Amino acid sequence: MHFDSLSTMIKSTAAVPPQGPLALVLVEDEVEVATTLRHHQQIGFKSLIACMPAAFSLPRDLEDIVIRVDYDMTAPAAMENAVNMLITALPTGTWMYYCYNAEYLFHPFCETRTVGEMLAFHSEERRDAMLTYVIDLYADDLAEHPNAVTLDRAHLDRSGYYALARPDAKGHPKERQLDFFGGLRWRYEEHVPASRRKIDRIALFKTKPGLMLREDHTFSDEEYNTYACKWHHNLTSAICSFRTAKALKLNPGSTFDIDTFKWHNSAPFEWHSRQLLDLGLMEPGQWF
Repeated sequence: MHFDSLSTMIKSTAAVPPQGPLALVLVEDEVEVATTLRHHQQIGFKSLIACMPAAFSLPRDLEDIVIRVDYDMTAPAAMENAVNMLITALPTGTWMYYCYNAEYLFHPFCETRTVGEMLAFHSEERRDAMLTYVIDLYADDLAEHPNAVTLDRAHLDRSGYYALARPDAKGHPKERQLDFFGGLRWRYEEHVPASRRKIDRIALFKTKPGLMLREDHTFSDEEYNTYACKWHHNLTSAICSFRTAKALKLNPGSTFDIDTFKWHNSAPFEWHSRQLLDLGLMEPGQWF
């Protein structure tokens, strides 16, 4: 299905999925759009919505399974507006996920268990949202891949991640909330605005009335922003993303300062959840 706007799609009763999990892919450019959509279909999302410019094309096989919506990602607050419109439109309690193109969700044991199975377990633990870490991917050779994107020779940072307490309005640490940092946003922080250096994102969540996503990838309901419940550790997932590498290489203010993203803590990305678990970049919690 193809719609000329999100409003038009939402008004179509046949288009709004009756149940989740649903994946919303926000398409900023034409890099790896098809692989992003196919990846999320393969890990078990029942519905896929692609918000993308009308001029972009989709392979024919994806046209049959993706709900395509013409959307301008350069508009102010494009990300949060799209997510919040869908929160309002979807049935209460629908599991929803959002990401950008050239980003790939990995959850614990995703090679043998679907995202729906994971979210069913997460729901049984009385959790309505899941913390995801955005793990930067980058090409090993920027001369060969000037936009920093290659699936075959993708690399990631195996260390250099840390967390700081998240203060409330009075400067006191918020309960069970942390700001996470690392990857390219940490190594090249002089090129990244301070408000965009965090790598945590509440990318998986249940819809409910009044819920609003904010610009910093946190929600109006503070419990949604917690990394775990009060009694034990919960599942987390990772979004392996070329987005920061692309931006650093395409931005005139940073591209000439970067000859390579590789450093002594780079490692080839294996496209497998075991690597991310071993590096501590996501947490299986009580899900064995």
